[in-house]
Amino acid sequence: MRIGLRTVKTAIASVLAMYIAQWIGLHFAASAGVIAILSLAGTKKNSLHTGIERLLSLVVATLVSFCIFEWVGFSPLSFGIYLLLFIPIVVKLKLTEGIVVSSVLVTHYLTEAHFSLSLIGNEFLLMGIGAGMAVVMNLYMPDRKKELVKQQRAAEELFRALLWDLSIWPTGDQLAQLIEDSRDLMKKLHEGQKQARLYQEDHFFEEPIYFEEYFLMRSAQVRMLQDMLILQRTIAVDSALLVELKEVLAFTAQTFAEKNDGTLLLEKVEALFLFYQRQALPKNRDEFENRARLFQFLQSFKGFIEIKSEFFDTFQHVVQK
Repeated sequence: MRIGLRTVKTAIASVLAMYIAQWIGLHFAASAGVIAILSLAGTKKNSLHTGIERLLSLVVATLVSFCIFEWVGFSPLSFGIYLLLFIPIVVKLKLTEGIVVSSVLVTHYLTEAHFSLSLIGNEFLLMGIGAGMAVVMNLYMPDRKKELVKQQRAAEELFRALLWDLSIWPTGDQLAQLIEDSRDLMKKLHEGQKQARLYQEDHFFEEPIYFEEYFLMRSAQVRMLQDMLILQRTIAVDSALLVELKEVLAFTAQTFAEKNDGTLLLEKVEALFLFYQRQALPKNRDEFENRARLFQFLQSFKGFIEIKSEFFDTFQHVVQK
């Protein structure tokens, strides 16, 4: 049995919250521990947002329960009426994180059968201590950056393999396998994007957006590459142009890297276009349609390089560190 870091932090936050609540003499001190358990989210920012939402929802819960309990009485029926009113209000205010926890604290008003400043203060302190300990425990987070860099390198290796295999100009089953490999690569990039968002949410103030933008950029490149793979099976290329095209694809595979600004690759692609334009004009409809598909392939290839070039221009200060 493996005990994860989040489990350990949850246990510590709960115990400390209960001890603190007992130490300052709060009633229902165990509730602070339960609130800590429910408030410890997966990232620093989520824990903070959850705590704030729950404090705000407790304000609403206290106001609604005060009106209902003082009017109807302290009974299970009045608690049901409270829920009928409270839940739609917090849903409207987008404070749904606090529905369960605030309602549990409202039962303390029901149990005590009265409202007083000391009791209301008791409930807010329970909420603050529980949610606060969750935030404190989440101040320590494992370094997600190392894992993100690892995912970057793995994605680049897959890109290089795909481009290299494409430079051989595959057919039939080989091409079908490349298309399947590109789909697997897209899934890995989406997973990297999710991890990058978690990395962002581990920062309270300045959000490091580089990794999420990186995986978005690579995802856009995969879509271009998939277009190229689909087109490749439908075009016939003149032997002289095919040699040039294979060389550029192989060079792209060899130089594929995070720090490549794409300048030299764009020059090579432009040279390919010039070579393409010097080809003899099509003599019939089939040749014309083939030339059109070839042009589209080259456009997708150019777009593939331009996506990275634009990304490099935007994040040059990060890439060159």
